[in-house]
Amino acid sequence: MSAAVDTFDVAIVGLGPTGLTLAHGLGQRGHRVLVLEREPSFYGNARAVYTDGECLRIFQSFGMAETLAADMLQDAPVQMMLPDGSVLFQLKNTHRPHGWPANNFFYQPLLETALAEGLARYPNVTVLRGRELTRFEQDAGGVDLFHVATEGTGYGKAAQPPGARAEPVAGEVSLRARWMVGADGGRSAVRGQLGIGMTGKSFPNPWLVVDIKAKDPADGLHHLPYFNFICDPTCPTVSCVQPNGHHRFEFMLMPGQTREHMEHPDTVRHYLSKHVNVDKFHILRTLVYTFNALMAERWREGRVLLAGDAAHMTPQFIGQGMNAGVRDAYNLGWKLDAVLRGQAGEALLDSYEQERRPHAAAMTREGIRMKDFVSMVNPVGTLLRNALTRVVVRLPKLGTFVRQGDFIPKPSYSNGRYVGLRRRRRAGAEGRLMPQPLLRGPDGRRRLLDELIGPGFALIGAGTDPRSALDDETRALWQSMGATFVSVHPFGGLPQGSVTHAVPAGLIEAEDPDGSFHTWWRRSGAGKGFVAVVRPDRFVFALVPGQQLAQVTREFARQMHRDQALAQAPVSQTATSIHTLPQAA
Repeated sequence: MSAAVDTFDVAIVGLGPTGLTLAHGLGQRGHRVLVLEREPSFYGNARAVYTDGECLRIFQSFGMAETLAADMLQDAPVQMMLPDGSVLFQLKNTHRPHGWPANNFFYQPLLETALAEGLARYPNVTVLRGRELTRFEQDAGGVDLFHVATEGTGYGKAAQPPGARAEPVAGEVSLRARWMVGADGGRSAVRGQLGIGMTGKSFPNPWLVVDIKAKDPADGLHHLPYFNFICDPTCPTVSCVQPNGHHRFEFMLMPGQTREHMEHPDTVRHYLSKHVNVDKFHILRTLVYTFNALMAERWREGRVLLAGDAAHMTPQFIGQGMNAGVRDAYNLGWKLDAVLRGQAGEALLDSYEQERRPHAAAMTREGIRMKDFVSMVNPVGTLLRNALTRVVVRLPKLGTFVRQGDFIPKPSYSNGRYVGLRRRRRAGAEGRLMPQPLLRGPDGRRRLLDELIGPGFALIGAGTDPRSALDDETRALWQSMGATFVSVHPFGGLPQGSVTHAVPAGLIEAEDPDGSFHTWWRRSGAGKGFVAVVRPDRFVFALVPGQQLAQVTREFARQMHRDQALAQAPVSQTATSIHTLPQAA
């Protein structure tokens, strides 16, 4: 008799930021999750160094934002510097539309360690380090994974060629999962075994990265308070601030310079000495690397999905490589949850790539443009760049757009290619991330919006109970989805003056002290009696007059493929997880 095989809802391959985010998102929702990680311990060196307010909001969704932010440098300006030390222009943005600073610099080993330790709160999440996926086989009901013990490769294993056949290996252990996610990086074994190729461009310009740490965190870096792109045509350089005395420099290799020469300790010391007193620092790592702008041909094959660098790779110049993977995980997490609960059909998962691919591609294009700006070496070209930049940043509207970094793609999906109603106006909210205002909650304390509404769907009215426009059938559907119902009033506008004005059961009432919620509401074209239908990832499904809400709910059921979910669900599940609606007339 064969041994019993462990069964999980989702198996995640890879314990980087993407896999960690997905494990948290599924773990907090109660699903049985297994994470396989080839390396016995974390890499121990920084790769990513930056995150934004949108991703801190994602970390907030599973209670880790405050912990992570404690080890970040926040609101640090980003500067374009010239070789003489003068500032060409600064990127400064202190707005917090998502409730968190726009610029946050961190040391990746601290971030990954904190996220990994945070998984201990979920008894339903199992992490196996030092276990390498050898092969997998999928069928209509799930995926069989095979893995072996490994001492790791120091994060240096070559990528498998697409379609390489994986043979059984001695000592394999098997497990089964309903779904599998390959979050195993740019050299993804999952992607390789699926036979999925990458398209795009690899850039030939090598860069030397040097990570250093001050022997005394209070001494040696006071003269480098900000993140600097040094636009030096003789040696384009990146100087990256990090917390706790850490710092990174990146130097672009010029023609004729070899990897061996640049990685030699004397060369490294020479380049560092242009910017710091080298004797005050420990040199943690030196590495010559090139970067890529690549996209997987597809992100799903049956019950296996790709996320993070396994699905796309972007140049590091706008700091969005890791963040793109975190966004992937957040998008995919709520959809897997809905499918696993029988609240949505499996076809919903096709919207993951449909939504995320264009946004990841836009980030990649912007990263390439920033690379071209920083790494320009033609003397005439650099003079023209500098002169034009000085003019642009002084223009009233365009200058503000550039100085605030508003050229970085916003969290907005291509119209008609997302789970939600089509936008009917240019400033429409549908398919866009809802801001996170700081509200005054029912207990009289200031709370961020997401803390009030919880991790699921939400129906939000401006001063009205969003349930008032629902009939019994549509109300029952939203209740079966675990939706939260919220009414946001102007500051000082809560119902009062009569004992009959008790808060209706099941409704959260809040106030908008600084008016930011109602400003967004009006700019999005909403008025009195409108209701916003907000997805678990805080993208807006619909913002419509209340009288249209029953019709919108039926469209929601269609886009969630709930008929498919009903057909696929076990008999015992249909009564509790799935609520059907009559067809719209």
